[in-house]
Amino acid sequence: MNNFQWRRAVQYVPTASNQQIVASEFGDVTGDRFPDWVYLTGTKEPDSPFLRNITLTIRNGHTNQFQHIALPENAGYNPTIWLGDLTGNGVKDILITIDSGGSGGILYSYVFTSIQGRMTKIFDSIQFNEQHNYTVQYENQYKVSVVSENPKKKYILDLQYKGKEYLEEIYNADGTLKQPIEGWVDPISGIYPIDLARTGKYYLLTMQLIAGQYHADGLGIVENLLLWDGRQFSIVRQTVSIQGENIL
Repeated sequence: MNNFQWRRAVQYVPTASNQQIVASEFGDVTGDRFPDWVYLTGTKEPDSPFLRNITLTIRNGHTNQFQHIALPENAGYNPTIWLGDLTGNGVKDILITIDSGGSGGILYSYVFTSIQGRMTKIFDSIQFNEQHNYTVQYENQYKVSVVSENPKKKYILDLQYKGKEYLEEIYNADGTLKQPIEGWVDPISGIYPIDLARTGKYYLLTMQLIAGQYHADGLGIVENLLLWDGRQFSIVRQTVSIQGENIL
């Protein structure tokens, strides 16, 4: 399809009078070998990039029929669409990402796939956050433990790279805590499709900030690699990354 045909197709998307197209992609997401048009429409706030009523619309490239799908969280900034095979059936799936606009950089993300001719949501970042809990606990001798409940894993972070001033605020001279401190793990703030084996089937990589005494006190990142197992996106690898200490 050339640019002129694409522009004409975009013009014919039915939207509410106060909505406009805010993102669009083109590809076969129905599995009928006819490329489809995939759009996000939304209502812009006056003098603001904030969008409300963000809606997914698919125009079938073979039948020209439209399907409109309301998103669970349908307000935010910078909505994007990515098309690619996340389920391994050779058909492109739809990954939608919306910035919440909060201070933590948290986002809303959804994956839709075609099941028996209808687009079905198979990933919801909010549900993922609710199903994967963590505890973050400061310990003696300049350590922090990060415990993941699902999958069950434990990580020990060494805080000595944080520097003397940071450590003296919360530790006694003998390395014991002055008082108990708990941190937390943010909801998903980054999600990226990755073709690890270069086969055209993609994993999803999610990233979540580990916060210490306050949100800006970042201790590291929890990274989960997700793979579709036929029923859901399961964690096949979980790691924790930290920033390195500068060496002079």
